[in-house]
Amino acid sequence: MKSIAVLILAAGASTRMEGGPKQLLPWQNTTLLGHAIEQAKQLSELIFVVLGAYADEIEKVIPDDVEIIYNPHWENGMGSSISVGIEHLQNSNEKPTGVLVMLADQPLLDATYLQEIKSDFENKPCKIVATSYGNKLGVPAIFDNSLLPQLAKLHEDVGAKHIIEKNKTDTITVFPKGKEIDIDTKKEYTQYINNK
Repeated sequence: MKSIAVLILAAGASTRMEGGPKQLLPWQNTTLLGHAIEQAKQLSELIFVVLGAYADEIEKVIPDDVEIIYNPHWENGMGSSISVGIEHLQNSNEKPTGVLVMLADQPLLDATYLQEIKSDFENKPCKIVATSYGNKLGVPAIFDNSLLPQLAKLHEDVGAKHIIEKNKTDTITVFPKGKEIDIDTKKEYTQYINNK
């Protein structure tokens, strides 16, 4: 059985949210980040959270069995958080066969959806299983450990899209069926809370 580590990206400054970190907004019986951690724990015991902006505030609510990685260059964007997270993983004793990269602000992509990605990764010949966003692919995505050196070199705000693009022939696509919503503004948050 393939083993995976989960890297949750939660380093952003929530600039469009107004009034503090969206990672700590209430969601169900926890927070957006707490919810992401709960979903990830249904897939793996190896959970890493990358923090940056508001790290002091956010780390207080992260469970002890989740490892925190601090990204000092969080302002450079998602690519830098992936890079810092993967470098940390490569230097740890953990040697998973793949890494699931996910965001803290996509609460509708729950454990059931993540399990679908994991199942494809375990049972089909591929290096990447990625989420479809219409004409492009992105995270949540699982990357085979052979791709970790490439992920560790992401140092700007490009995310993992071009690595997925480069390995398209070895990539399986999963369709989120409308669940791929990012919560970026207060208005979006209020809308989803009211519709739940």
